[in-house]
Amino acid sequence: MELWTAPSPNGWKVSIMLEELQEAGVTLPEVEVKFLDLQGGDQFSDEFTAISPNQKIPGLVDGDIRMMESCAILQYLGEKYPSPLLPDGDMRWQVIQWLTWQAAAVGPTFGNKLSYTRYMDDVPAEQKSHPLSRFNSEAQRLLRVLNKQLEGRDYICGDQFTIADIANYAWVRSWKWQKIDITGHHNVVAWVERVRARPAVERGLQYGVPLEEVDQWSEERKRQVARGAAIMTSNASIESAGK
Repeated sequence: MELWTAPSPNGWKVSIMLEELQEAGVTLPEVEVKFLDLQGGDQFSDEFTAISPNQKIPGLVDGDIRMMESCAILQYLGEKYPSPLLPDGDMRWQVIQWLTWQAAAVGPTFGNKLSYTRYMDDVPAEQKSHPLSRFNSEAQRLLRVLNKQLEGRDYICGDQFTIADIANYAWVRSWKWQKIDITGHHNVVAWVERVRARPAVERGLQYGVPLEEVDQWSEERKRQVARGAAIMTSNASIESAGK
């Protein structure tokens, strides 16, 4: 099995999943982790595009299977390697709907807020004002939804940690970098701390990042990530991608 990835919310989803599967006692094939230099444009290579036609990380190769899209990869791994991370019965649909909620709502909203906050240097400040306000307001609405769902629960779908938690945590954990304040949502704050305390989560967050930077990137890494993301989010890069 090959995991093509980089340290980012979508990359963390799959690395955490692999570690959680092993923590659950699942025997996985040997996993070769291939880190992509996103600033250098590795995601646009023919080799990676054959795995992920959308040219976004992560990508997974499992025998003859080629997988793109982090939430699809989570469901694939959950189906192929059964564990409580993707339960059977009615609970499965609870998990899948909250997994889909992350892909459809949390990821795009938090990602856009992050891009306008940190990366879009080629956009004049006055043009950022409305998107920043819009995506921040929507992020707060989504946090209210999540906070209500977590009322009386340890995890999103109950007492069991699942792929719904993995997917949503990967984005919410970076709230300081995104400048999305979660501190008014007490159930969310407690959930973030609860998930972070899991040993497999800590191991998954270390893919491509030294232990001392798991919770706080160095200033150099912040600059490096910002430079790379600024290139990737520029209109010129988007227009030329895939040509």
